[in-house]
Amino acid sequence: MVDTGQRVGSTRVAGATLVPDRATPTWRARLTDVFRSPRPNALLELLLIGLGYWAYSLIRNGVPTHVDTAIHRARDLYAFEREVGIGFELGLNKAVDGLTWLVVGANYFYATMHFAVTIGVLIWLYVKHPVFYRPLRTTLYLTTIIALIGFWLMPLAPPRFLNEYGFVDTVITHHTWGSLASGDVAEFSNQYAAMPSMHAGWALWCAVAVFFLAERRWVRILALVYPMLTALVIVGTANHFVLDIVGGALALCAGFALQFAIFRRRALPEPRKQPRFTHAVSC
Repeated sequence: MVDTGQRVGSTRVAGATLVPDRATPTWRARLTDVFRSPRPNALLELLLIGLGYWAYSLIRNGVPTHVDTAIHRARDLYAFEREVGIGFELGLNKAVDGLTWLVVGANYFYATMHFAVTIGVLIWLYVKHPVFYRPLRTTLYLTTIIALIGFWLMPLAPPRFLNEYGFVDTVITHHTWGSLASGDVAEFSNQYAAMPSMHAGWALWCAVAVFFLAERRWVRILALVYPMLTALVIVGTANHFVLDIVGGALALCAGFALQFAIFRRRALPEPRKQPRFTHAVSC
């Protein structure tokens, strides 16, 4: 309130001008803080991740299976890969299946690391790199949405369904626990959502995020190794074709492009500029 009153004789004339209170209501201020703060609200993020994965599972498993079409498409894809010289899935599958300790380890890697590493990287981004957490998280969501469209438009059977070629379903053969892809729990998961591979797409997302943001060199090296190891596992266990991995990489590229197109914000920092001449390199 601003007092513009004037004195007339001994009498003060009050001509007060009211200035509206521009304070934002508490609920609106809090909502604004949630979307503007570098680090989003943790509870909201947990809720968003939970709802997102629930919706992903619901839609993925609700995709029409079209079994005959999916298997026929898998045969065509495998024939094309062999024609161009990249159809090494069967050889790798047989080699992995020949070593019990290796195949069992690969099965558990397939069943667990896909979620554990991705969640771990999300937590690391949230705690250590909050400025990049939101755009990178959004990129991951957009990549997954693109994959769901691929599952719907192009149902594809994994190699382990092509029994005529000799592929081994390593989960069933070695009685491995934990995978929704094979065994008794397979009926609860869509078995014909191989293209694009989200094991590959999510692994590449983890690698890109850690490589560009981690300070320690050995951490960045591990980040690059992880998607390569994931690729060997998903092909060696006959859960994906080589071109499924390519599809996962393309879905991730599209996710990054969409994130930038929608929000006009880089999801990653500028590449580090190294001095032209250095006598010592710090790790």
